[in-house]
Amino acid sequence: MTEVQEASVLVVEDNMDNMFVVVELLHHEVGVYFVDSTVTGYELFKMLDNKPNLTPHLILLDIQIPGEDGYTVLKRIRQHPRLTTTRVVAITANVMPQDVERATQAGFDGFIGKPINFERFPEQIKRILQGEAIWEAQ
Repeated sequence: MTEVQEASVLVVEDNMDNMFVVVELLHHEVGVYFVDSTVTGYELFKMLDNKPNLTPHLILLDIQIPGEDGYTVLKRIRQHPRLTTTRVVAITANVMPQDVERATQAGFDGFIGKPINFERFPEQIKRILQGEAIWEAQ
């Protein structure tokens, strides 16, 4: 369990509009202590290499990103020694039941469908940081 005001969250999202919205909501509506973002999994790991003291509590990972998809990036996250306790939540427009099932089987800690529901998103993030599994495609 992580208190929101102490939480660090990384967002991996290639759509700049979506990234902006998620980052703004995390800062201003959720009140997360530290938020940063990247466009690809490659950039995520480069950021972690460049910030050796950063151990995020949560990574919001888009499934459809350039280069490696979110499933491949998740596998790499799970193998990273500094990310063993980091929760990883899929954030995607692929919201069919089979998409949720695939994310479950892949080992994500949760699922938030796009478009983001501005009213529910802050509470979803707070619940995730408290250790709850959120699987909400709609």
